[in-house]
Amino acid sequence: MTFRKKLTCLLMAAFCLLSLVSCGREAVDPSRLFQVYFISNSETRVEVHEYVMQSDTLEERVEEMLNCLSSTSSRLAYKAPLNMGFTLLGYRLENETLTLNMSEEYNEMAPTKEVLVRAALVCSLTQIDGIGFVEITVEGNPLYDNLNNMVGRMKGDQFINNMGSEISSYDMADLNLYFANKTGDQLIEVNRKKAYNTNISLDRLVVEQIIAGPGQEVEGLVFPTVNSDTQIVSVRTRDGICYVNLDAGFLNQTYNVTADVTIYSIVNSLVELSTVNKVQISINGDTSGTYRDKYSFSTIFERNLDIVTTLE
Repeated sequence: MTFRKKLTCLLMAAFCLLSLVSCGREAVDPSRLFQVYFISNSETRVEVHEYVMQSDTLEERVEEMLNCLSSTSSRLAYKAPLNMGFTLLGYRLENETLTLNMSEEYNEMAPTKEVLVRAALVCSLTQIDGIGFVEITVEGNPLYDNLNNMVGRMKGDQFINNMGSEISSYDMADLNLYFANKTGDQLIEVNRKKAYNTNISLDRLVVEQIIAGPGQEVEGLVFPTVNSDTQIVSVRTRDGICYVNLDAGFLNQTYNVTADVTIYSIVNSLVELSTVNKVQISINGDTSGTYRDKYSFSTIFERNLDIVTTLE
């Protein structure tokens, strides 16, 4: 057989193999495709791998996912989050909350490693219909982070990622955010612990969290201040001034709050960062307009504690 014929045969074989793989993927029920999160060998990021779920019931899928999260790769290309030096003692599922009870070795992990494990477990398990939250306990006791704050229930969207094939290094942010009181005329400070991708700047993270709203942990106690449809164009800090560039959705106020509350929920929250002293807000880069006929976008705002109150 000539070299040309051999090459033709090899190409045809490769084409047939690719065709079979493509046909196989098309035959997979999309409802069975899951993204399973593992820890990189360097223990600096979370890796995402596609997995086809075989089980059908909620209980069976929990068991299957936990088994998957316990299995170390045969290629040793990554580490299973439930095989990191501690033992899963048991679990229970109640009211859409899956509680994982770990052995005491769980608390011996370094903080950044623990956050990666926590992110991998929560992001993997909350994909299963019927699981809205994951809670981790250690020997039956609540889990505390490295700042000695109780972690509690977690949702997948608590772990901000870059939506790529990998999640880069996580860190834990301790944010002081300001949301509205019930009457919408004052601000209330809320402390939030957030695992975040270090590719995201803290000033942008703060603005994202304000737009996202108070969250379920303080539902009914504090209230949103910024239209949730607002899109961030850019956020950057230079010489102590944070320049927040939002789209026109910011101008459409959907909540019963004053202009002061909206503006200073952003300003006060950002000034809590050590790198920010003042804030300027623009709309699509334009600072010529005004917000609700009261605040010029050319204004460089400073912290305003006069409208801050406490929970009654």
